[in-house]
This record gives sequence, structure tokens and C-alpha cells, in this order.
Amino acid sequence: MNQLKSIIKNQENKRRRNFLLKLILLLILIVGFESNSLLTPFFERYVLLANMVRALIFLISGNLIISLARIITLQFYLKRTEESKVQPNFVIGIDRLSSLLNVMVILVTLMLLFGVEPLKFLTSITIVAAAIALLTKDYITNIVNGLIMMFSDQLEIGDKILIGKNIGFIRDITLINMVLKSETGEIIIVPNTLALTSEVVNYSKNNAHQVIFDSEIPFFSKVQLNDLEQKLNKVLAPFSDLVFVEGTQLNVIERKTESMIIRYQFPIKSGLKATEISVKKAINQELINWSYENRKA
Repeated sequence: MNQLKSIIKNQENKRRRNFLLKLILLLILIVGFESNSLLTPFFERYVLLANMVRALIFLISGNLIISLARIITLQFYLKRTEESKVQPNFVIGIDRLSSLLNVMVILVTLMLLFGVEPLKFLTSITIVAAAIALLTKDYITNIVNGLIMMFSDQLEIGDKILIGKNIGFIRDITLINMVLKSETGEIIIVPNTLALTSEVVNYSKNNAHQVIFDSEIPFFSKVQLNDLEQKLNKVLAPFSDLVFVEGTQLNVIERKTESMIIRYQFPIKSGLKATEISVKKAINQELINWSYENRKA
């Protein structure tokens, strides 16, 4: 069992206990409010208190229904993925959808608290609701697109992707945007609509993707491309389980007046950030050492 699955199961056990406590509280409230008890005259006298109890019953009932649906869905998902990797996207999607439904329940609860009937209220503000929907169209589209991505396996948290001119690792998918972290640590916020409608390259879904190093070398340096390529290949040798050493290439990609730009590239078997960092440090150090040796010569 992978670590993520263990964490999810522990969290679900806590949620089941909370579910049971809320169910007991709901039953107590229903018995005290709906049945003809000693509290009935008290509620008839204090209407505001009766509205508060009625709203609380609705809030807990709605939350319990959402929680039950969430527990059943995740339980089914965990059983289906018993022998495979759990995708964090699905769990996040369930959590965000549950939060969205709970917000709706809270809004209806507030209406009941002030003695407003939700159906009549919604009917009376039809035109206003249409105007609000028109103004928040972009937000609604982002929310729908975010949910689509959460329940899809095309983009997952931890994947390295290229979207537009931005390359980074997916750190979070919210209801409004996708959060990327670049290799240099910058946080990139991408609207969900853009992420779903643009061309996206997912390096982590491939069996291999290219790691590229560009370096500018002055013409007065004594450059032997074959020697440099052999040195860099030796650096990659200890990482043979992570990269395809036989796929390395060293080429001149641009010639300038006083310098040229060389490119060293190789396919890597994983798009994981930690893997690339260790390999890149080794290659960069070798390029620095090589440049220093040539300057001394």
C-alpha cells in the first residue's frame, strides 16, 4: 500500500467518527424539535430560536448527505485501486466538490435562519440570478474546468508540464486555477480554462523526455566537441538507471561573431523534479569545471 493511500484511509477513519457524532447530534435535534415534547411551547413562543434549530437541522442533514456520498465514493475508489497507485487528483476533486456543495447548503441554511423560504427566494430573484450568472460566467467556467481536470488522469499533481511558454511542476489544482512551480522556484498561476483549452505538453506521461543544457562558448576557447561530449557522458554514467546515456547529443545550435552556443541534451526516464535536479547539478558542475580548465589553458 502506498503512503498516500494510507494517509487517505486514516483521514477517512476520522471522518467516519465525525459522521457518527453528527448523526447522533442530528437525531437529538430532530427528536427535541419535531416531537411534541416539553420544548414545543418554548419553540412556538420564540420563533427566532425555532428558525435557528430548523436551520441547524438542515445544515447537519445536508452535511451528512454530502459526507456519506463522499465516504462511499472514496471507499469504492480505494477498493478499485487496491493494487495500483492512488491519484491525488481524484481525492482533491472529491474534497473540492464536497466543499462547493457544503457552501450551497450553508447559503440555504442562512435563508432558513432568517425565515426565508429558499424556493420562493430563488423565484423572486430570477432576473438578478441571471445577471449574477452572466457576470460570474468566467468563474463558473473555471470551476467546471477545474473539476474536469481533477477527475481526469491526463494532468496530475506532480506532473511536469509545458503550457504556453511556462514549464513547471503541478503543485495544486483549485476550483479557479492551476498552480505550477517552475524549476527555479517561481509560482505560476494558470486559469483552469486556459489549462484545458491550450496545448499542454505533459513530460511526466512520456516514458522519456529531453533534458537540455545550452552553453555559450567564446571562440578563443579551444573547443573539442567530441572530448567535451565524452566528459559529459562520463558524468551521466552513474545515472544510467535514470537517463538514456546512449541518446546523448552535443551540437552547435548558433554561431555568433565572437562566440557560439552549444546544446547538450539527453532523454530522461522520469519527469520527477528530484531526479532532474540531481542530474542537472552534476552536468552543470562538469560544464563549470570544463570552462575553468579551458580558461587556464
